[in-house]
Amino acid sequence: MWAYNETFYQIYPIGFCGAPVQNDGQYVPRIRKLLDWSSYLEKLGIGSIILNPVFESDNHGYDTRDFTQIDCRLGTNDDFREVCQDLHTHGIKVILDGVFNHVGRGFWAFRDVQEKKWDSPYKDWFHISFEGNSAYNDGFWYDGWEGHFELVKLNLQNPQVVEYLLDCVRFWIDTFEIDGLRLDVAYSLDHNFMRRLRSFCEELKPGFALIGEVLFGDYNLIVNDQMLHSCTNYECYKGIYSSFNSMNLFEIAHSLNRQYGPEDWCIYRGKHLMNFVDNHDVTRIASILTNPSHLPLAYGLLFGMPGIPCIYYGSEWGEPGVKAPDNDYALRPCFDAPKENELSHFVHQLIQIRKHSDALCNGSYRNVQITNHQLIFERRTDSQRILVAINASGDSFWMNHGELHGTFRDLITGNTTELQGAIELSGYSILYLEQI
Repeated sequence: MWAYNETFYQIYPIGFCGAPVQNDGQYVPRIRKLLDWSSYLEKLGIGSIILNPVFESDNHGYDTRDFTQIDCRLGTNDDFREVCQDLHTHGIKVILDGVFNHVGRGFWAFRDVQEKKWDSPYKDWFHISFEGNSAYNDGFWYDGWEGHFELVKLNLQNPQVVEYLLDCVRFWIDTFEIDGLRLDVAYSLDHNFMRRLRSFCEELKPGFALIGEVLFGDYNLIVNDQMLHSCTNYECYKGIYSSFNSMNLFEIAHSLNRQYGPEDWCIYRGKHLMNFVDNHDVTRIASILTNPSHLPLAYGLLFGMPGIPCIYYGSEWGEPGVKAPDNDYALRPCFDAPKENELSHFVHQLIQIRKHSDALCNGSYRNVQITNHQLIFERRTDSQRILVAINASGDSFWMNHGELHGTFRDLITGNTTELQGAIELSGYSILYLEQI
């Protein structure tokens, strides 16, 4: 799967493009702003972009009105087709947000039910009871996603709904030539639907990537050969920032060993989960870390650990952003242009190193040495061995271990060193030591 060797870049288009929060019905080709960013993303080394909802919706994009039309606040289907063509020209694949668990109250089939009630041919597309009433006084009760009744839950066990959604996916592939889907709230989706989606997409476009949003639970339930290729790794997301803030690298080392370590009981070995330090739903990494000196180390860890790294737009240059109660738009700003700086250049370097490293993309994981403030772990394939060494302390520290013998080249600095059982880690440093 091509996705396993690439770095992803996530954008929330409604915020990124400066569109109004509520759909005002006005056509403005804001999505064309991506044409001004494609060269930057190519230079950064991005292999695929994840675009959060782009289709016609009531407000924030996850309340879809029409799966076949680009939101008028972003432009037209022709505008978006040109954007996708341009991204592909720059070597960047396109992943769209597949919001299949629920739709908005403005969705055309739900509007038909509102008008015709039990006479609507679409009443079984949703979980509806005509013996009650909704908070909106529709004259019937319906199931909303996790109590959010502006998000009307689809009945994915209805074959007509499944066929409709698959037809939409076919339309997206035919019209925009997309390369995959991020499945919103994949933990809520019907498993049979995901199996059908996987076989449908693979037959239609071999190599089509499916990546699920999963917050908790056993990722193996949906990341397997019959369903999804990957899912969001929220366990290690928390472990990354928490380990630095608490100055306890045992936490992330434990999570990574639990997921990928050499022991028989490790649960995700051989799989490629999607890793991130922030996204459109959580406080940005620059705002959640208590020590700014840990910011480049967090990215060094992100690109050194097993899985697929995903960057949230703006965070590669250290943009702040704090999640507010019931308001995520502080996390989803509009930027006039990229703000390249020392951090973004470092991230670019990490992307290039990983892209050309079999061990970092596909290698095994093993903890070598751990202290509260320091961590060394191994990534290894038959052709390459890399030791990732992190020092979260501001003071230099000597790590002594029997495996620290031989000739190594630091892939970040290019320096070659001969180790004889120990290595000095300077303060706030990360090394990618390739054995040669």
